[in-house]
Amino acid sequence: MPILLPAPIAAYFAADQKDGSAVAQCFTETATVVDERQTHSGHDAIGRWKTAASAKFSYTTEPFAISEKDGQTIILARVEGNFPGSPVNLQYAFVLDEGRIARLEITA
Repeated sequence: MPILLPAPIAAYFAADQKDGSAVAQCFTETATVVDERQTHSGHDAIGRWKTAASAKFSYTTEPFAISEKDGQTIILARVEGNFPGSPVNLQYAFVLDEGRIARLEITA
């Protein structure tokens, strides 16, 4: 059963299936993404991060749980693809700001 995601987070997961620039548009101008112990700040860096990740691996992401903690919206999602260790459940910790994502941290 699909879960109901806040609009900016739903837009992120929809854009994730497209390209890096579509993903970057889900974020504020000064947003930060932390993934695989690397930090990416601003639209250009976030777009490059997502483009590089999508070029390396093909994958699908299926959010299955949502919660709130310390001002963050926490999404648990199953990620399956042609990467080592697939499938894996990842935690996406979003901080939202005026209809966009201000921060995202992705952890296993």
